[in-house]
Amino acid sequence: MSQTNSSAGASGAAGATPEAAAPHRYTATTAAEIEARWQDFWDANGTYEAPNPTGDLAGDPELAARPKKYVMDMFPYPSGAGLHVGHPLGYIATDVYARFQRMTGHNVLHTLGFDAFGLPAEQYAVQTGTHPRTSTEANMANMRSQLRRLGLGHDKRRSVATIDPEFYKWTQWIFVQIFNSWYDTEADRARPIAELIAQFESGERATPDGRPWSALDAPERAGVLSEWRLAYASEAPVNWAPGLGTVLANEEVTADGRSERGNFPVFKAKLRQWNMRITSYADRLLNDLDALDWPEAIKLQQRNWIGRSEGARVGFPVVAADGTGEHITVFTTRQDTLFGATYMVLAPEHELVAKIVPDAWPEGTHEVWTGGHATPGEAVAAYRAQAAAKSDVERQAEAKDKTGVFTGVHATNPVSGEPVPVFIADYVLMGYGTGAIMAVPAHDSRDFAFARAFELPMRCVVEPTDGRSTDPADWDEAFSSYDAKLVNSSGAGVSLDGLGVTEAKERITAWLTERGIGEGTVNFRLRDWLFSRQRYWGEPFPIVYDEDGTAHSLPESMLPLELPEVEDYSPRTFDPDDADTEPETPLSRNQEWVNVTLDLGDGPKKYRRETNTMPNWAGSCWYEMRYLDPHNDGAPVDQGIERYWMGPRDGMPHGGVDLYVGGAEHAVLHLLYARFWSKVLYDLGYVSSNEPFHKLYNQGMIQAFVYRDSRGIAVPAAEVEERDGGYFYQGEKVSRLLGKMGKSLKNAVTPDEICAEYGADTLRLYEMAMGPLDVSRPWDTRAVVGQYRLLQRLWRNIVDETTGEVTVVDTEPGEETLRALHKAIDGVGNDLEGLRFNTAIAKITELNNHLTKAAGPLPRPIAESLVLLIAPLAPHVAEELWRRLGHSDSVVHRDFPVAEAAYLVDETVTCVVQIKGKVKARLEVSPAISDDELEKAALADERVVAALDGAGIRKVIVRAPKLVNIVPA
Repeated sequence: MSQTNSSAGASGAAGATPEAAAPHRYTATTAAEIEARWQDFWDANGTYEAPNPTGDLAGDPELAARPKKYVMDMFPYPSGAGLHVGHPLGYIATDVYARFQRMTGHNVLHTLGFDAFGLPAEQYAVQTGTHPRTSTEANMANMRSQLRRLGLGHDKRRSVATIDPEFYKWTQWIFVQIFNSWYDTEADRARPIAELIAQFESGERATPDGRPWSALDAPERAGVLSEWRLAYASEAPVNWAPGLGTVLANEEVTADGRSERGNFPVFKAKLRQWNMRITSYADRLLNDLDALDWPEAIKLQQRNWIGRSEGARVGFPVVAADGTGEHITVFTTRQDTLFGATYMVLAPEHELVAKIVPDAWPEGTHEVWTGGHATPGEAVAAYRAQAAAKSDVERQAEAKDKTGVFTGVHATNPVSGEPVPVFIADYVLMGYGTGAIMAVPAHDSRDFAFARAFELPMRCVVEPTDGRSTDPADWDEAFSSYDAKLVNSSGAGVSLDGLGVTEAKERITAWLTERGIGEGTVNFRLRDWLFSRQRYWGEPFPIVYDEDGTAHSLPESMLPLELPEVEDYSPRTFDPDDADTEPETPLSRNQEWVNVTLDLGDGPKKYRRETNTMPNWAGSCWYEMRYLDPHNDGAPVDQGIERYWMGPRDGMPHGGVDLYVGGAEHAVLHLLYARFWSKVLYDLGYVSSNEPFHKLYNQGMIQAFVYRDSRGIAVPAAEVEERDGGYFYQGEKVSRLLGKMGKSLKNAVTPDEICAEYGADTLRLYEMAMGPLDVSRPWDTRAVVGQYRLLQRLWRNIVDETTGEVTVVDTEPGEETLRALHKAIDGVGNDLEGLRFNTAIAKITELNNHLTKAAGPLPRPIAESLVLLIAPLAPHVAEELWRRLGHSDSVVHRDFPVAEAAYLVDETVTCVVQIKGKVKARLEVSPAISDDELEKAALADERVVAALDGAGIRKVIVRAPKLVNIVPA
């Protein structure tokens, strides 16, 4: 099945004779000449340059009074494979929308840059020895060329690339601001770290151990501040992918515990890494979703990822192996069931495990609890190694057998005073709550299964409402309810018996708080953002370490800290299944760069640079701001410019970009991270918007058929033939399945191919006409010709194909044509505003067909309105026709036609007349006809009279102007 259709392409007809007879026909050759010429014109004249409020607008009151519109696409990565026709779908859509907004009086900012740091360029460098910058810049140049050919109306002055030092200078600067900030929970915002230091110095805030701030040495002070900073380095459990040689954020790990990129196994390891304290913003990230114009599915994903739950933290006393007292702190949403906690479970990675494990098993330890090991230390070590080899999903699988091992110690239930054994088990994760649970096996299915496996006691504390007894020994499964009453829950001066769940929670939480045993709290599933990567091709951290190991941020005068040259770009990778390994970064191999002498304000000293780099998400956390003011060398963005384009306004209480279009796959990665950075910068007073993107629209995907041979190998789709109801490649029958489009699947069609065959305007129209923008749809090259023919017919309505002369006449159009035109104007305008591009094209096609059938040449007002209607969708042909119609200005900034209300009302409508529910007549009547007039007209109609045949009338029901229902006597 060929992916092209040459017979409908460049010539537009079979053979050369029609071309000779119509030398001025709209063909691919004509399109190519027109498109190249108008693209050059737009570039030379700065047609798409959006003026900023300072300077440009200040001297132009008319322009300053225009409303603004900021339209954005999600940052593309400059792939070496270039674009296929699936990639520009969103770019064309935003271009059409931006063009329409310009024509409706808006000052429109629309541009595109490149998210150019990342793993693919680094991997290519490793394979070929080509510097990542060299290959990335070549890829960007290729993509710019492809995108330009599509006629995208971008303000090219504003384009940025994250790899440019003048861009990542400010990425580093923003990191420094986050590093030098803390979250004040009382003020509910970020504040400079200097204000926290002042509180410690004055004694307003006590240090953790109570000593005066002046009594702490520099490393101790740094340690205290690290617990508050919004960007901090710490040793914490991380997702380590030996096969990639790097650690990953939770969001970069798939549901089955493998790396999103490369599909390598991911293990839990404890490493010192940089983190962002995004958890401080959990409530605001959750609450502010309500005012955003985003798809509900994306909001739900973010809400679920943030995972807010209300409950209580409770401390269970336990004696450590050295005899000191410790507390196992748990978070529970069912604090009302505390009396039913009969054992505890720690995550294998929990830091208390190493402290509490004794040298020997307590007397009488149940054999099934030991895992067959001679000592608790051996049992715990073996189980921890076993758990480290499993993904989080595997560890939490409901159907799997519950495994675990006794730590050798008991904690004390704080309400009952009873000793409860402490286990480690892989179904408890460090990523949620505190990494420890109180197990209430009678009322939790996982705890029930574990208790059965390890012969642990159960206590019913929530009275069953399903007829079972209150003795869990008789049960086959746990009982859980929020509507039942509490039982067996009295002691230690508190009783919950007879209370409902909500009242019981309130009472036990107050009791715990009074005694300092626990407190009501809110927990989040969201974890702090792991911000380190063991990569070369990323932004260097603007951080150095002194001889004590204390981290210091670089001043703005030392930014950008540029990437140094290294001989080997690859991080050290390991056996993908070897969890007992640690990262080695490429930057650490350049010792001249790592070890430096700097004066940070207190004289020259020796420092060691941070050798991790930032993740590829860093630049895209704030690029919407840099588009506004890309050449500012004194700040990331001028505050007045940011306020003009992104500041809060009616209907947009948090501000942000007016329209942001991209894929739904970034719901809990880029979108969450960008929201966090915006809120920090807002709190610190650098921007007026605390949300980056007000309206989000997720476009669908263009799919393509994948053809596979008997081995399951993809074969070139362009060489597949369809015959006899099957598909064949080189004579062999192949299978066909709809899937992604891509080079590896051998089904990619490039926009260059379609532009060469039909022209860019045809490609634009086809992609917009394929279906609703937010729905995935299959690509069919054979169907492209339909939009090509639309443009040919439109061209033919205005230009004589033989002479090339414009055929329009300066006469007034007839009323029928005016009605067709104004209905199209109204419908197309509403559709373009609502991103319903497929239906807009259908309405233009309907109008053009009407004009094609009309006798004689087009009246000038009709021809000009038709050109303006299609201008956002097919800008090149619109510019050309506009110029041929005698206009010297660009169609880009012309006003979009306005529909006249008088022509939107139908001249007549069809009224159905029914007798006994059956249609007997249809009347053409005025839309404004009254009920009485319509009834008289219906009863006088000869078809109705004949149908009644003299019968009396019991009732007439009139719904003017469309229905009359007659009920005979």
